[in-house]
Amino acid sequence: MRTRTLVLSLLVGAVALALFPALAERFYVQLLTKIMILSIFALSLDLLVGYTGLVSLGHAAYFGVAAYTLALAAPASGPANFWLSLPLSLAASAITALVIGAFVVRASGVYFIMVTLAFAQMVYYFFHDTRVAGGSDGMYIDTRPSIGIAAVDLADDLHFYYLVLALLAGVFFLLALILRSPFGRALQGIKANEQRMRALGFATRRYKLAAFVLAGTLAGLAGYLAAAKEGYVNPELMAWHQSGVVLMMLILGGMGTLFGAVIGTFSYVLLQEWFSTLTKHWPLLMGCFIIVTVLLFPQGLAGLPQTLVARWRSGVGEKDDDA
Repeated sequence: MRTRTLVLSLLVGAVALALFPALAERFYVQLLTKIMILSIFALSLDLLVGYTGLVSLGHAAYFGVAAYTLALAAPASGPANFWLSLPLSLAASAITALVIGAFVVRASGVYFIMVTLAFAQMVYYFFHDTRVAGGSDGMYIDTRPSIGIAAVDLADDLHFYYLVLALLAGVFFLLALILRSPFGRALQGIKANEQRMRALGFATRRYKLAAFVLAGTLAGLAGYLAAAKEGYVNPELMAWHQSGVVLMMLILGGMGTLFGAVIGTFSYVLLQEWFSTLTKHWPLLMGCFIIVTVLLFPQGLAGLPQTLVARWRSGVGEKDDDA
């Protein structure tokens, strides 16, 4: 029943997102495009944090590397070729993740967190201090990439919206398939007890490295789309607090569930928009909301129905015992 309910919810959500542009103004279409891009980013981090147990504070580095790759690959005039620039950006993120991952997977716990942060700051300052990448001012992307199909113009916000929606659905179902595979089960076993998995003969470092590279590549996809949407990149895209923001999205939605990563992203961005209209100190309101959510619903917003049902059943059981 839980699986059927989840599938039905996903279908309803996909249909709602597909129909949304027909009912909404341009601003809200652009806002939802941004949320879906960040959802891909959150899904990539959820593979590491929620399923492999690797808490990274440097995940934004791969997001930024792909964004900068598109900016550097784009011609001075005219659009970049989508079919060339996208694989190039994904490859840049994957290679960066492979090089960094080869070192960081040797650490664990708080040491892993600090090493990922250190490498991410190295990448940040490389782009921040390099003139070829625009330095602290960043770079502009004059035109969105061209997909080479007459009926599809990514410069049109509506066409770009549906591209992002299709990629979000693709990433979601790709991760769902991977996590149901033996590889995905091994990752979850590593999170539960890495020493036992090693004793069973699993090369846990290789599994963690593979997960690290896959997560970095998917983060690169989100970075590519973000750069194409905004038309501008700067080093702040890969700053450590960007990794912290996407981690908070996971905590809010519920780590270890793909659905939770998407719910957390939608909730965080929409709450940010609302809180920012109330006060310029909106991060304080956001922090209080996340703390209350974690205290009341440890499984996040995605686990809200199960938490409420469990509490209701426990309350009914206590009444029966008293009777």
